Amino acid sequence: MEININCDLGEKSKLHSNESDPELLKIVNSANIACGYHAGDEDTMNEVIKISKNNGVSIGAHPSFNDPENFGRERINLSNSEIRKLIIDQYEILQNAAIKQGENVTHIKPHGALNNMACEDIELATTLAKAISEISIDLIYLVPTGSKMEEAAKKLDMKIACEIFADRNYEDDGNLVSRKKPHALITNPDEAKKHVLSMVKNQALNCHSGKQIPCEIDSVCIHGDNISSLNTAKSIKSNLVENGLILKPLSFMKKFN
Repeated sequence: MEININCDLGEKSKLHSNESDPELLKIVNSANIACGYHAGDEDTMNEVIKISKNNGVSIGAHPSFNDPENFGRERINLSNSEIRKLIIDQYEILQNAAIKQGENVTHIKPHGALNNMACEDIELATTLAKAISEISIDLIYLVPTGSKMEEAAKKLDMKIACEIFADRNYEDDGNLVSRKKPHALITNPDEAKKHVLSMVKNQALNCHSGKQIPCEIDSVCIHGDNISSLNTAKSIKSNLVENGLILKPLSFMKKFN
């Protein structure tokens, strides 16, 4: 069985250090790169693209609300046309940087509040899906499994990779536990690896209550902005490999070729 490990990278800002990026890029298969709207800049984008290329890591755009003060985690209500422009502009920023290094953006994964809102709102999810489809039908859309984003993308017959979060707990409705709650994050690498292996093997979400929700799982996300990210990534990767999973970049998975 194939599985992918992805990570949000290039997120240097006053709220987050990107010092672990080079080590994380030795572990993960796909990088979601901040495009400067919530974090990152031209230098961080170029650095992540270069290291990704050297390590055979596929690259993706990680578009966000234009809100660096809040790291893209505050909800903002925009029109459909503003959302469309937000996605296309950030994809083009990263794609232009990638082309200079002989690379291409092969997937898109929205960040933070934009992602959370689209998980719940089918209209916003549809706007995002249409914008990404407009860029290219070959782009892989990385979405939280079981979300409105997955639902909208399936209606447009897009290339969809469904992800789970290694270091986050789930509510009984399948949504992530709010970061404002004390049990939102899983910071113990041993807990995270068991959490991930169970979900991948069973193709089901493990909710904090103990409930399981059947779903599709193609990718495991490790957040690059947690203090335990590096240890968690190492632990999850080795555990998946030891249990017979085949790790691949999104763009090399059989599902998309």
